[in-house]
Amino acid sequence: MKCLILAGGSGTRLWPLSRAGFPKQFLKLKNKEKSLFQMTFERCRQLSQDTDIFIVTNERYKYLIAAQAGELGYQLKMEQVFAEPAEKNTLPAICYGLNKIRKNGDDLVGVFLSNQITEYKENLVDIIDRVLVLTNDNLITFGITPAKPHKEKPDYLTAQQYVKEGYFRNSGMLLFRTDLFMEELSIYCPEVYEIFEHDNIEQHYQRTPSISVDKGLMEKSKRTAVVPLDSKWTDLSNFDDFYDEFVTDEKGNIKFNKDILINSSNNLLYTNKTVVIIDVDDLIVVDDNDALLLCKKGQSQKVKEVVERLRINADSRLDSNMTGYRPWGSYTVLEEGEFYKVKRITVLPGQELSYQLHYHRSEHWVVVRGSATVTIDGQERFIRCGECAFIKCGVKHRLKNPGKVLLEVIEVQLGEYLEEDDIIRFIDGYGRVNK
Repeated sequence: MKCLILAGGSGTRLWPLSRAGFPKQFLKLKNKEKSLFQMTFERCRQLSQDTDIFIVTNERYKYLIAAQAGELGYQLKMEQVFAEPAEKNTLPAICYGLNKIRKNGDDLVGVFLSNQITEYKENLVDIIDRVLVLTNDNLITFGITPAKPHKEKPDYLTAQQYVKEGYFRNSGMLLFRTDLFMEELSIYCPEVYEIFEHDNIEQHYQRTPSISVDKGLMEKSKRTAVVPLDSKWTDLSNFDDFYDEFVTDEKGNIKFNKDILINSSNNLLYTNKTVVIIDVDDLIVVDDNDALLLCKKGQSQKVKEVVERLRINADSRLDSNMTGYRPWGSYTVLEEGEFYKVKRITVLPGQELSYQLHYHRSEHWVVVRGSATVTIDGQERFIRCGECAFIKCGVKHRLKNPGKVLLEVIEVQLGEYLEEDDIIRFIDGYGRVNK
């Protein structure tokens, strides 16, 4: 079977942890060694060959996806990553992926969301094997028994009643034959189906209605089956969901540092520094270097209003924080002033930055972990932990990690203009060469 992972969502309700440039599916939570996307990718590896796993995302995330797959030891091919021509909802995204997969013939496909925490109580392979017979004539969706009602989709009171009556919650996981899926789509959502009848989908994709697979197809089709799934399932739609995922202390507090809480209960302290609170209850504190969120417990869904205000103000903190992610790894701004900027650069094993120059700044590199191959003005040399290299303004240069462990470099930039657009690329392994 083939696996199709949907990884294009923005996850704005978890701002400031989740940003437009690095949404929640790529976050590594404090109690997890892997991101939500990586955990989904590893589940799919139980079901399919690595080359039969495909990801639908957008252009912005495709190299981030490749980097996170690389951390798992898999060199993801770019032809396995489908970047939508425009951001749509789940039905067009699934159809876009199926359009690519079906070029090699119809097949059985499992669809997985990458922004959830799921822990199956039964082996996933056994779950799929048990329901395979249903795929001959059904589109299968998997239902989770909800632990509690949620405040949206539907309203809280209706959700509360659904829980009492034993309704399942939609897991977002689907299993179907591609020919049956497209046949049902042509009947119940022809406005989407007809887009994918064109030879050049990219030219017509902008006209695709933005609609979920549930609204557009699953709620209408007569050929569906719901399979109960015994699983722990957390959507992490807002910070209140963290109380379901993390372990609390005896007073209901969630904390990760040497925090000091005096006469305080039911607080979430998700920070990278020690927090001291006194006589405080039901408080959510989320710190992400350039932004601090303070919120009353039970009201974190209102973060979407903050995101909207940031969008109206064109605030760059909606898009990114002090860490930027690139195909080769990442960088984090540690300190900056009017004429200087200090970064920590992390380069994945075997990866390299583009051969580039800057017109307005010089750079001083100090290796603090691993080893590096540095090319300066065509001359290559090897530098080890504790050694350094200096690149003058206007000189072509490149940094590469030739080893098998992460390379970390402290970079000091000096100059009158230190923004990221002062880069002229001459050679680049990721197609980013300047025209």
